[in-house]
Amino acid sequence: MTQTMLDDRPDVLAEGVLGPTGRPLREFAIPAPLTQHGPARVIALCNQKGGVGKTTTTVNLGASLAALGRRVLLIDFDPQGALSANFKVQAEDVPTIYELLLGSSTVDPRIAIQHTQIEGLDIIPANIDLSAAEVHLVNEVAREQSLARVLRRVVRDYDVVLIDCQPSLGLLTVNALTAAHGVVIPLACEYFALRGVALLVETIEKVRDRLNPDIALDGIVGTMYDSRTLHSREVLERVVEAFDADVLETVISRTVKFPDASVAREPIMEYAPEHRAATAYRQLACELVARGAIA
Repeated sequence: MTQTMLDDRPDVLAEGVLGPTGRPLREFAIPAPLTQHGPARVIALCNQKGGVGKTTTTVNLGASLAALGRRVLLIDFDPQGALSANFKVQAEDVPTIYELLLGSSTVDPRIAIQHTQIEGLDIIPANIDLSAAEVHLVNEVAREQSLARVLRRVVRDYDVVLIDCQPSLGLLTVNALTAAHGVVIPLACEYFALRGVALLVETIEKVRDRLNPDIALDGIVGTMYDSRTLHSREVLERVVEAFDADVLETVISRTVKFPDASVAREPIMEYAPEHRAATAYRQLACELVARGAIA
């Protein structure tokens, strides 16, 4: 990159310094506050492989966006309920997304919204009951649009809705993709996580063709990256070769602070605000705003 190009992009940190994705290392500017709120852009965080950082990314991206003054609603769409547990929500004691999916259209989704300890960040929780939803939805009319029907009632109250999907490509995930405007794919920098991305992108394309023509791939974010290992570097390099600009520049490195924060049931920016992992998620939020995925 020439010096002239660098001068045109003041967020490039230094000439010749490349980030993990092989592109110039940048620091994305903090976006300006919003002058008005809503309607929300709905983003599904999706990957059919488990253990790739979907819930961790949903928790910390949501908290980072709230810190930027955005009103954020998180949807726990995984029967394991890890997202709800991360915010100390006792999903057995409150209405959940399961009741909303199977309830009538007159049920107000706001009855299930729980406020978190972070200002501007709310959640609709889930528990193991959600695992039965696919069976019950099979015979429903327009079953793929059940979640979209629920969210239609609340999107005007928020700037962003983040859906934490379960690790499968079943009916619940199709519901999330049908309701979403965009998809963010957390991808662990490991070989077996890489194998399933093409299948997931194919599924997104099918949903776009048959159910939701407006859905877009907002980006693939590398997670669990370890610059010390050749394996991590090669996996990320192959993802960039295959998906090019769809790969986000922000990369989330592996650190013990994430499980520590999960045990404390706090986002990383609350548990260790000065840690590089907290900085990375703040940068991810700023990058998505800079790319136009979020207002």
